[in-house]
Amino acid sequence: MSLANISFCELKRKEVINLRDGARLGAVCDMEIDRCTGTVCSIVVPGPPKLWGLLKSDEELVIPFCKISKIGDDVILVDLVL
Repeated sequence: MSLANISFCELKRKEVINLRDGARLGAVCDMEIDRCTGTVCSIVVPGPPKLWGLLKSDEELVIPFCKISKIGDDVILVDLVL
């Protein structure tokens, strides 16, 4: 599946998993799009929660499109060195 065949509503339901260590990075919360070309530059997932998971993080993890390995039915696999 490519981003050409998927809506943002479908994309934000998918869990992002890092192939390097199997870590769950969270679900997509935003995308960065090139205004001139209309192509997706990156996806954004929320940072790790604070205070035992009770508060949202102020940080976000921006994942460049080139780091996406596979977009599956339920997950997005990325290859990141964190």
